[in-house]
Amino acid sequence: MTTRWSLIASCGSIALALAGCEQAPPTPFQPVATTKQVMAEVLEPAADTYWDAVGSTSDKDGFHEHAPKNDEEWKAVIASATVIAESGNLLMMTPRALNQGEWMSLARGMVEAGVQARAAAQAHDVQKVFDAGAAVYESCTKCHAKYVIAAASPAK
Repeated sequence: MTTRWSLIASCGSIALALAGCEQAPPTPFQPVATTKQVMAEVLEPAADTYWDAVGSTSDKDGFHEHAPKNDEEWKAVIASATVIAESGNLLMMTPRALNQGEWMSLARGMVEAGVQARAAAQAHDVQKVFDAGAAVYESCTKCHAKYVIAAASPAK
């Protein structure tokens, strides 16, 4: 019992004593942008490119569908989906992660939506790209409803 208490005292905490006095190494990551900058400079442009990749419009000349026409255009859609997925990971990094609960869950949802979007683009499947775009949009709006709207609400 004496040895155990001196081990705890020498390591500084029970958690370290239980872990054999090992401390986590410092993170190799160096966040450069704020959450707002990641959104504006990384995620939003990628999401816009993805959402604009497929769809339809109607005008005085009729109904027009659009989709990537060649490998180069599909590569841009795949790259945008990859950026969407990886942006979810960027949002989980300190100091951007606001909490370990709902924020992390919503960020993981962004990763999952991005993975779905990437698979659809890799398959060159126009309908799946369209559907995955909806999943990306839902992921964005869930987070914005919780964090962007709350931040913009006047103080009570």
